Amino acid sequence: MRHAFSGGRDTVEEHRALGANLEIDVPYKYLQFFMEDDARLAEIAAEYGSGRMLTGEIKKILVEVLVEQVEQHKRARALITEDIVDAFMAVRALNF
Repeated sequence: MRHAFSGGRDTVEEHRALGANLEIDVPYKYLQFFMEDDARLAEIAAEYGSGRMLTGEIKKILVEVLVEQVEQHKRARALITEDIVDAFMAVRALNF
């Protein structure tokens, strides 16, 4: 939470007045890639870009999104069997 580069301002007062710079904000860039809800992303951009949302809040949202992505990956990976891996890795003829 403390080490991600953000487009937030140096002080809360400055951030509230000027808003975040979304062009350089790393947590926002990650949300653009991982968040599937475009309407929610637009809402976050408006709130954060205007200064109504603070850096800590967008980082918290990003953590929630990433945790869900990891959990989905874990569930999908748990379904993989040795038979599936063998079938995937099997040598097959290429049909050109």
